[in-house]
Amino acid sequence: MNLHLALYGALRDADPTGYLELEVPEGCTIGELREHLVAFLKTHTSQVSESAVRGSALATTDTILHDHDSIPRNGELVILPPVSGG
Repeated sequence: MNLHLALYGALRDADPTGYLELEVPEGCTIGELREHLVAFLKTHTSQVSESAVRGSALATTDTILHDHDSIPRNGELVILPPVSGG
């Protein structure tokens, strides 16, 4: 399955286009995608930490997804880094 993953915040440092195109197995869960993404980023960039990926939320345009959820059939997701502030 081809996945289009839009990047936000510090995660945009992974690619200047603001998104990644990844190939993932059919029926992949969000948790499995997270592991795939960590491995991908380790080999493609040093700009994004593993902890940033693990602490980020993955979502569709209208729903936050959990690690046990399947990737939507349309393969369109966003990854939202953790936010902190005062």
